[in-house]
Amino acid sequence: MTDVLIAPSILSSNFSCLADEIKAIDKAGADWIHLDVMDGHFVPNLTFGPPIIKSIRNYSKKPFDAHLMVTNPDDLLEEYVNAGVDMITVHKEVTPHLDRTLNRIRELGCKAGVSINPATSISGLEFLLDKLDLILVMTVNPGFGGQVFIESSLNKIKSIKELIKEKPIKIQVDGGINKVVAPMVIEAGANVVVAGSAVFNGDGVESYSKNIEALRYKIKKNEKN
Repeated sequence: MTDVLIAPSILSSNFSCLADEIKAIDKAGADWIHLDVMDGHFVPNLTFGPPIIKSIRNYSKKPFDAHLMVTNPDDLLEEYVNAGVDMITVHKEVTPHLDRTLNRIRELGCKAGVSINPATSISGLEFLLDKLDLILVMTVNPGFGGQVFIESSLNKIKSIKELIKEKPIKIQVDGGINKVVAPMVIEAGANVVVAGSAVFNGDGVESYSKNIEALRYKIKKNEKN
């Protein structure tokens, strides 16, 4: 059975009680805490930055997974490290010296990831495999939660799986993940799923736990068939 990690995106949480939401998804069984950082430039939406992340860091010991949807990630890496994140993912589309950026992330003590948008090719990633801990496949166009999964992403996930072979690189998917889509992306080769509204549906630990377990159940059931 595939070792699948569930990374709830706090973009879909209740921001008015964010600390409580972090504690709730921690207790509910989240493996990672996914942080969708948006700057209003690379994507049209604006979310949060290092001060907010630092303020919630002590409410969970789970890995903080920062997805930087920003135009200037190189200028911000140290701030996010100081805020307490464990992983930093930057976008291939806006990082001109990706090799150097990934090296810097690792020098700062974080795991390094690269994200690719639906229309972005995986070309060039073959030269960076020794610098990568994670490849994030955007299965919607970034910027907003609650979008519908783009099915052509499945072929991209399969191509990445073939590219990395047995290297210890996580394949993460983000966008439109629910009980129907999750088994499909895992079958294609992903092993980390970011889920927003599929997890933060309801209120509190009991609801979130049921939602996370429902995702795991559908994935396991699909693998047995």
